[in-house]
Amino acid sequence: MAIRSVNPATEEELASFEEHTPADVDRILSRAWAAREEWRETPVGGRAARFAELAASLRHGRPRLGGLLTAEMGKPIVEADAEVEKCAWTAEWFAEHAEAMLAPRPVASSATRSYVQFRPLGVVLAVMPWNFPLWQVFRAAIPALVGGNVMVLKHASNVPQAALEAERIFRRAGFPDGVFQTLLVGSDAVADVIRDRRVAAVTLTGSEAAGERVAEVAGGALKKTVLELGGSDPFIVLEDADVPAAARVACRARNQNNGQSCIAAKRFIVVEEVADEFERHFGEAVAGLAVGDPMERATNVGPLARGDLVTELERQVRESVALGARAVVGGGRMDRRGYYFQPTVLTGVTRDMPVFREETFGPVAAVIRVRDEAEALEVANDSELGLGAAIWTGDAERGRRMAGRVEAGAVFVNGMVASDARLPFGGVKRSGYGRELSEFGLQEFQNVQTVWVGPAR
Repeated sequence: MAIRSVNPATEEELASFEEHTPADVDRILSRAWAAREEWRETPVGGRAARFAELAASLRHGRPRLGGLLTAEMGKPIVEADAEVEKCAWTAEWFAEHAEAMLAPRPVASSATRSYVQFRPLGVVLAVMPWNFPLWQVFRAAIPALVGGNVMVLKHASNVPQAALEAERIFRRAGFPDGVFQTLLVGSDAVADVIRDRRVAAVTLTGSEAAGERVAEVAGGALKKTVLELGGSDPFIVLEDADVPAAARVACRARNQNNGQSCIAAKRFIVVEEVADEFERHFGEAVAGLAVGDPMERATNVGPLARGDLVTELERQVRESVALGARAVVGGGRMDRRGYYFQPTVLTGVTRDMPVFREETFGPVAAVIRVRDEAEALEVANDSELGLGAAIWTGDAERGRRMAGRVEAGAVFVNGMVASDARLPFGGVKRSGYGRELSEFGLQEFQNVQTVWVGPAR
């Protein structure tokens, strides 16, 4: 079966690739298994040096790589360039800090000497989504590989060119054969790869349904998993907030990456006292977004990645409007070639509507009015998902106190939720478990090994 790469702005096929056969998969896993011993015994400093080369390779190829991301999944070219740079900066950060984070840690005990050391688990399978075709891969790969693991990537089937390019980037940076490889297979092949004795662990970024399937198979095989799943992030605006500033950031937070981000703000929870002002500024900002060819640098919003995503977003908006929501900006599919959906603001949203209850993966914002801070927190936490959240207030200390009461893996006060190599990234509830990035993410695929040296004291 062929895996097709389609330009979502033109609906034209860019390339087609044959899936790897079971024999191909076996050869790839054998190379990973063979590479793991030498790579894990390479000193941390030696592994880290490769990541400095990786950063240089990414930056050298940025114009070509950015163009590939835009062509294959439709993100605006300015954001595609920024995605490549973020991968490069993250590689540099881990290259600089890996030795310190992985250094053995002495612990006083009954032993003459005792300490904790970090040893890699082995072959990690990465099942990755299409919305950030390089960043999602490198966000998982950099901590895993600098920690001495090797990785096999199963990328989303609509971004095969990005998947193959990821492997080439690691090769160009001088990584040994087998340390990072790409599988071109469908989702139906994932279970067998997880069960393979050579695979030690799995990391997945994707939908709740995909997370459930991977967790079930990995659990049956007793293999470590990290799951980063969906988000329906609340963006709380309190009565003492700088409302124009909050509305400007809200526009970007909802529409970045054409609205296709797990950590995009989706539910805008606004205290009644400032709701009219917020809706006015927010609506004006969204209405002013430039929708068009994602290759044009003036474009703010491009197409969705696939046609079925447009259909699903249409359903969520249509059913919410039928229940009383009002589309004050946008509201539907655009009448043009490509998978375009109008940037949309829905007001009058209530908790029984699909745009509140479900994750909306596209440029649709749901505005919910609340009486006060207490109701804002209640509404924010009334979700099965818990990835990120934002709180806007004129009192930073108030925001800090509220943060601890929000059920989310990250809370940003007076800012836009974003991933950062220096900070752990992940969610709670049905947004998954485990962490990526930072020291916490680095340790996810390590054997945190206790060493006790006698005689006892």
